Amino acid sequence: MQSIQFEQLTEGSELPPFVTAPLSRLTLALYAGASGDHNPIHVDLDFARKAGMPDVFAHGMLSMAWLGRLLTLWVDQRQLRQFGVRFVGITQLGHVIACTGRVVEKFEAEGEKRVKIELQTANQYGEPRVVGDAVVALQ
Repeated sequence: MQSIQFEQLTEGSELPPFVTAPLSRLTLALYAGASGDHNPIHVDLDFARKAGMPDVFAHGMLSMAWLGRLLTLWVDQRQLRQFGVRFVGITQLGHVIACTGRVVEKFEAEGEKRVKIELQTANQYGEPRVVGDAVVALQ
């Protein structure tokens, strides 16, 4: 985590990217256990195939968690004021996910200097999987 100053940033400033290891079955099993989300579509190949999918795939909230990690590697979690996402694609086994963020607005609210950040995860083919935004308070 860095000490980010409001004055240092401009619209268009980019957060240091966070890139995952290739998505594995082990990661899905560990996330299912940690989150309590044991939906079989994410861990049971037979179930996924019966549902018309070629294989299991990542929980949407796992991708949101990766974006949360991107943010908290940049600032302390206590500085987050808003964080939301929209799921736009499925993260398949083997995908390497790049989490990125870009400052799109600087403003003041409730006595704080804040920035709005546009967020995205994309696979190694550049296909967006999750998009969203966050608002962060800075000094």
